[in-house]
Amino acid sequence: MEIKVKKLSELAVLPQYGSDFAAGADLYAAEKEELTLLPGETKLVHTGLAMEIPEGYGGFIYARSGLASKRGLAPANKVGVIDADYRGEIMVALYNQSGRPQRIERGERIAQLVIAPFLKANFSFAEELSETVRGEGGFGSTGVK
Repeated sequence: MEIKVKKLSELAVLPQYGSDFAAGADLYAAEKEELTLLPGETKLVHTGLAMEIPEGYGGFIYARSGLASKRGLAPANKVGVIDADYRGEIMVALYNQSGRPQRIERGERIAQLVIAPFLKANFSFAEELSETVRGEGGFGSTGVK
């Protein structure tokens, strides 16, 4: 699948897959100056890119596992969603969940982008729902082991 990408900044880097079988393509910081995120702080990080995601697909922004587990940096909204009709700059709301300041340098990999299909639902009110074994059990109702 080909995704059209518009470069909005001379600092922008095309998303790149880290291996042949990677599901997510790395997104890179396109900031003119180094950013510092204090503990508990969220900042929008520019990628300098806009995309044309095909109809029926979405772009989903996930944390890079190494950045999240080693430095405590992950998307603030946990998973960012880019709709097929959005044409603005892709930005990552990066959150510092560590206990110390973290720096983001220009060209650093900050998140990963997965392009995936989705089903669009038609929602309607109903008086009753079908019965299941689980029923209304939620939030840990199926146990911990």
